[in-house]
Amino acid sequence: MIRRPPRSTPKPSSAASDVYKRQTLEDTNKKVLPLQIAMLPLIFLVTLLSFNLYANVFIYDADPLAGSSQFILILSGAFAAMIGHRYNVSYKDVISSISNSIKSVTPALIILLWVGALAGTWMISGIIPSMVYYGLKILDPNIFLPACIVICSIISVATGSSWTTSATVGIALVGIGKALGIPAGMVGGAVIAGAYFGDKLSPLSDTTNLAAAVSKVDLFKHIKYLTHTTIPSISITLIVFIILGIYQTSNGVTDNSFLIETIENTFNISLILFIVPIIVLIMIVKKTPPIKALTIGTLLGALFAILFQPQIINELSDSSNNTIIASYKVVIDTITSNVSITTESEILNELFSTGGMIGMLNTIFLVMATMIFGGSMDAIGAIKSISKALLNWADNIFKLFASTVASCLALNLTASDQYLSIVVSGKMFEKAYKDKKLAPENLSRTLEDSATVTSALIPWNSCGAYHSSVLGVSVGEYFIYAIFNWISPFMTLLFAAFRIKIRTLANKN
Repeated sequence: MIRRPPRSTPKPSSAASDVYKRQTLEDTNKKVLPLQIAMLPLIFLVTLLSFNLYANVFIYDADPLAGSSQFILILSGAFAAMIGHRYNVSYKDVISSISNSIKSVTPALIILLWVGALAGTWMISGIIPSMVYYGLKILDPNIFLPACIVICSIISVATGSSWTTSATVGIALVGIGKALGIPAGMVGGAVIAGAYFGDKLSPLSDTTNLAAAVSKVDLFKHIKYLTHTTIPSISITLIVFIILGIYQTSNGVTDNSFLIETIENTFNISLILFIVPIIVLIMIVKKTPPIKALTIGTLLGALFAILFQPQIINELSDSSNNTIIASYKVVIDTITSNVSITTESEILNELFSTGGMIGMLNTIFLVMATMIFGGSMDAIGAIKSISKALLNWADNIFKLFASTVASCLALNLTASDQYLSIVVSGKMFEKAYKDKKLAPENLSRTLEDSATVTSALIPWNSCGAYHSSVLGVSVGEYFIYAIFNWISPFMTLLFAAFRIKIRTLANKN
């Protein structure tokens, strides 16, 4: 008999809900491979990706996540399928699993396309240039990096989405950072850290609701218990970024007058342009579906481009008259393909270039390739085998927490999806926590401290692929600076090791 969450349990929404239902109703009698066999596709993948990373960076001087990485993921999926065939897993079962895996990220793929379109119209409308302009005037380089964390935290708590945070203020903050001469990896790390801090603590967040629901914990009790590990993690992150900000200022990055003047000469800068992002943020706070909000944001951006930036329309259309046909052509080109706005500054030229929907295709290719690998691993029972081995190892409380963290990391690496990482690990370890007389809040917190935040640190995970593409900063660049994300699992293990804030079923105080 399938156990369902009680009525009082908060239900996850949108894509998270689909994953939760599919995993809850799934057949539990999947084939279990021997652990050493289950690990082979993962070892195969990591080996080839390591070689590919070396070849791209040191031999070809190319993007580490170029198309060859997508091919390796598909090849690893095929390797897993061949192992499955040896253990009587049919081709039909593998394809069905891959199909379900890709289906689960369909909304994310559509969102990626619309984010590309939105970034394009917000660029030519002057919305992003205005954000950069006022950011350069207001944000002192001394406080810029910690300010990025605070700003992204606020937006993420309000929207419940790290993805929305990256696609709106995140893009602008990276642009401001580039203009200030601050390494893109630092700014990207600050944006990711703030976005995931807010995402973890927001009652509007899919992952927050999902972790609470899977663990059968009241939503606000889960959020309150999360603060014990989350506040120390973000505090350490802020301290490090304050030090990094002082170091950047000491390098002499202070004169922004040329950049500010160049933006003024290129765009019609106005606070009125902020109406569009404010409308989009309000829609998302009110739980408007992201695709709908991004579509409206894109169309409003196109309208504002025609109304407020006629000189940009003329320049891009090579026309002296701002005709309806010229405006239509520029808007469509911006939404769908590459557009560059030329200024007197090389830094701004790079910043004011956008790839539109076409610029997102490489990321979409990466997400689909990871789902092929994850679907194959799931079909042959490799994920279940690895998870079972971790569970068998957990013979004391610390090992139980460590096994949960390891399970979440393994699923983020193999299934490449944070929702699956939360659901599978939550279902698998629920009874183990109860057997150890641990309150379910311990499980929900550990899921968030490991599954949610580490998804952005894995290049082929859907979250890592999304953020790196939207921000224009590779995972390799921002990884070390996303301090909050990689320190969170260590923080939860530290609390477990010293029995700090580990609530038992016998002690609910």
